[in-house]
This record gives sequence, C-alpha cells and structure tokens, in this order.
Amino acid sequence: MRPFLEITNTWIFPITGLVVLLLGVIGYLVLQLQQSKQKKKAAETQFQKLETKINALELQTLEARLNPHLFKNILNSIQSHAYQTYFALDKMANVLDYILYESQNKFVTPKEEIEFAMNLIEINKIKISPLFELKVKTKINEAEPLWEQQILAPLISIDLIENAFKHADLQSPDAFITITFEFRDNVFSLMVANKISTRTPLKKDKAGIGTETLQQRLHIIYKDSFKLDRFIEEDVYITHLKINLLEHKAKMHTA
Repeated sequence: MRPFLEITNTWIFPITGLVVLLLGVIGYLVLQLQQSKQKKKAAETQFQKLETKINALELQTLEARLNPHLFKNILNSIQSHAYQTYFALDKMANVLDYILYESQNKFVTPKEEIEFAMNLIEINKIKISPLFELKVKTKINEAEPLWEQQILAPLISIDLIENAFKHADLQSPDAFITITFEFRDNVFSLMVANKISTRTPLKKDKAGIGTETLQQRLHIIYKDSFKLDRFIEEDVYITHLKINLLEHKAKMHTA
C-alpha cells in the first residue's frame, strides 16, 4: 500500500500547484480586463467631454459668423428702405416743383411733361409688390423740332397713369401695368394698359371727375387735333392719347 500512496502524493502536489497557478493567471487576466474596461470607459468619457467642448467651440464660431451676417442683412434691408424713401422723396420734390411752377404755364415742352410723368411713376412704385410687373417704354425722337418747345398742356399724363395704379391689383403676381411714351413726327402719344383687378373697387362720390376734366381740357385746347381712346380687351383696360402738336401749332398760327 505505501508505494501507491507515495505515487499518489507525488502527483497531487504538482496538480494542486498547477491549479493554483491557473487560478492566479485567470484572476490576473480578469483584473486586467476590468482595469482595461475602466480605462476604456474613462477614455470614452474624456472623449465625449472633449467632443462636447469642440462642438461648443464650433457652435460659438458659427454663431459668431451668423450674428454679424444677420446684422449686416438687417442693415442692408434698412438701407434699401431708406434709399427707396429718399428716392421717392426726391421724385416727390420734382413732382411738386412741376405742379407748383411749370404747371402754372399754359404750355410745357413734351420733354418736361414726360420727365414729370416718369417721376410720378417712380413714386407710385412704392405701392406695388416686388412681383408686380410694371413696364415703362419710351419711343422718342429728340431731334423733332417740337420736342423742347412749349406746346403741350401740362399735367395731361396724371389721369391716365393714376387710373392705372388705382384700378390694377397691385399685390397680385399676375397683374401688370404697361406705360408707353412716344414722340415721333411731332405727335405726342401716351398709352397705358393695366390688367383689371378682380376686386370690387370702393365707390367714391367724386369718381370720374379727373377723366371728365381731362376730356374737357383736351377739347378746349386741342379741339380736333387729339384722340383719346378708352377700351377693354378681355381683362385689360387700355387708354391711348394722341396729340398732333404740329397740326395744333399750325391751327394756332392760322387762327
């Protein structure tokens, strides 16, 4: 029996030592794994903090760029409105000068009347939408002998232009006004066309007085040397005034 016991004891101690060693290695590896996880978690936390700081810095940079850009846009908008106001006031001053001084004369030059009408149109532009289509055309021969002669009745352009802005739908994107000035063969021509508004216009007690006054003035001054047509084509209202100034001048000399 002793030899067997001796052999058994001889194998037990090495196996026990090996198990202890293995357990120790496993414990060490487990400990290292735990420490590695902790380090990884700490590193992730640190990375997240760093990323947050970077994002915050980027956001501050973007805001720093955005705020001045927004401020600049606001300034540009204010400047644009200020310029429009100044521009309109300048045109208004020209119109008032013409009404107060030039219109006191019995006649003005075609050049002066058209310049006055252009200023009047610029003032009316303030009321219209940016999408509104406004076309102003000129077909003028400045070499005509009567271009700068005082032979045209002042303020005859007001009624035709003001009516177009009054009866067109200025806020509708598909509405329009077209104004055409022409001076050829010593004939002054003004044609105004506007798409008729679908809105019901406000009734006014004195509506139409300007039109009647213009018609009377033309008859008194130019007799049969003018033609004023008003008509509707589909949904477009058109007014066309033509004054043969050379014919009128000839009649003045023979009268």
